[in-house]
Amino acid sequence: MHETIVILDFGSQYTQLIARRIREAGVYSEIYPCTEDVATIRALHPKGLILSGGPSSVYDPDAPGLDPAYLRLTREDGSPVPILGICYGLQSMAQVLGGAVERAERREFGRASIVIDSRADLFKGIPEGSNVWMSHGDHLTRLPDGFEIIAHTENAPIAAVRHTSEALYGVQFHPEVVHTEHGKAILENFAGTVCGCRRDWSAASFVEEKIAEIRREVGQEHVILGLSGGVDSSVAAVLLHRAIGDQLTCIFINNGLLRKGEWDMVQTTFRDEYHIRLTAIDASDLFLKRLAGIVDPEAKRKVIGNTFVEVFEDATHAIEEELGTKPGFLAQGTLYPDVIESISFKGPSATIKTHHNVGGLPENMRMQVLEPFRELFKDEVRAIGRLLEVPEHIIGRHPFPGPGLAIRIIGAVTRDDVRLLQEADAIFIEELRSAGLYDDVWQALAVLLPVQTVGVMGDERTYENVCALRAVTSVDGMTADWAWLPHAFLARVSGRIVNEIRGINRTVYDISSKPPATIEWE
Repeated sequence: MHETIVILDFGSQYTQLIARRIREAGVYSEIYPCTEDVATIRALHPKGLILSGGPSSVYDPDAPGLDPAYLRLTREDGSPVPILGICYGLQSMAQVLGGAVERAERREFGRASIVIDSRADLFKGIPEGSNVWMSHGDHLTRLPDGFEIIAHTENAPIAAVRHTSEALYGVQFHPEVVHTEHGKAILENFAGTVCGCRRDWSAASFVEEKIAEIRREVGQEHVILGLSGGVDSSVAAVLLHRAIGDQLTCIFINNGLLRKGEWDMVQTTFRDEYHIRLTAIDASDLFLKRLAGIVDPEAKRKVIGNTFVEVFEDATHAIEEELGTKPGFLAQGTLYPDVIESISFKGPSATIKTHHNVGGLPENMRMQVLEPFRELFKDEVRAIGRLLEVPEHIIGRHPFPGPGLAIRIIGAVTRDDVRLLQEADAIFIEELRSAGLYDDVWQALAVLLPVQTVGVMGDERTYENVCALRAVTSVDGMTADWAWLPHAFLARVSGRIVNEIRGINRTVYDISSKPPATIEWE
C-alpha cells in the first residue's frame, strides 16, 4: 500500500491540480468531497490532509463547512494527521478553530510577492520575494489560538500560518497553480518534511502492482474492452494484454466519425503488431443515418452514445458465442478526472457538456467493470504507455472526443461534411508535425462551420464552407490558452486547406482561451 495524502474538495477549480502536484512529489493522492464521512477518510489511513480552495465565502448560509472531526484525525501510529488548508480551506479551518474571516476591502487576484517569516518547514528552501498566485475576496482578520503567521504579502498580512504545537498549516494563496513560482516545492515540503511521506509513488510501481491486481481480479474470466485508438484505451489494451493475454478481446467500432486513416491504423497496430484479439465493426452507415438532421450537440451525443452501446452489445454477444462463455468484465479507459467529477462537492462547477465516456452499462449485460486507470491522470497514463513501449504516435496523440467529428461539425452531420473535415484535420495535423509544433500544443483540431462565404478562385466566384482551426496549450485540459502559432505556419495551413479541399474556401483561427470558451466547439 502506498502512503496517501487525501484532498478534501470544497469546489475549487484547482482541486485536481493539487492532486497532480502531490503525485508529482512521489506521493499517491486522492480527492474526496468535503461532505465525505470522516470514517471513510479515516479508513484510508492518510499520511496528510489538504483542504482545497472553493468559490464560497465561509460566512454564506449555504457555504460548505469543515467537520471538526477532520482536525482530530490520527495516523496509524497515533500521531495527528498533518493538515494544510489552501485559501478557502484555510479560512474554513480557521473559522472552526475560533479565528475570524471577513470580506477584504481590496480583493486580491493575480501574482503577489511573498515575504517569508519562517522557513522551518513549509517554506524550507523557498526564495524570498517569490511570486504566489492569489485568488480571494475574503481573508483572515484574527488567527485562532495557537497559530502564528509564517508569510505575508503587501496586501495580505496573513498569507500563511501554522500552529505552534500541532501539524496544522494554511496558505491564502494557491501553491498548486503554475503561476506560484515555487508552489510545487511548497507542496513537496508538506508531503515530505511535514507529513514524512516516503515519496515512492511512480508509474513504474503502478504498472507492476496493477498487472498483479488485474490477474487476481480477473482470474480465468474473459475481458471485453472498447478500443478507440486514443491514448487511454490504447494503453489500457496493452496493459491488459500484458496481464491476461488472450483473455482480452478488444472491440473497435467505426462510427463514421473517426480521423482520416484511423480505421486502418488501429487494426494494423493492435491486431497485426500487438497480436491482440480484435473485433472491428464498420457501423458508419448506421451512425450517420441516425444523426441525419440533428443539430443540437447534446442530442448528437445521445444518439452516438446509444447507438454505440447497441452495436457494442451486439458485438459482445457475438464474442460470447465464439468463446462459448460469457465475458465477465468490461474494461474502460476511465481516468481520475471523470471519477472526481462524478463525486466532487456539488459535482463539476457546471454541466458544460455530457462526457462521452461516463455512463452505466445496459442492465442485461451484467458484466463487472474493470477500470485500470480510474486513479490516474492523462499524463500518468502516457508515462505508463511509454513504460509499456506503446508507440509514440499513439502515446503523444492529442485528445479526441468520443463523439468524434460529429461535435466538430457545427449543425447537422452529413457524410460529405465528415469527408471535408477529415481532410482539413489531416492537413492541420500533418503541418503541425512537419513544423515540429505538434508536441508544443495540447490539442489541435479543425471545425466545419455551418456558414458559406463568397470567395474567388481562378477568376470564378465560389460559395463554400468556412473551416475554423483551433490549437491550445494546456497541462491537463482543465484550463487552456490558445496557441500562438506562427503566422507563416497558419498561412501555409490555410492555403493548403483552401486549395486542396473542394468545398472549403475560407479558414479562420480561434483565439479563445478556456475559460471562457471550451476547447471543443460543441
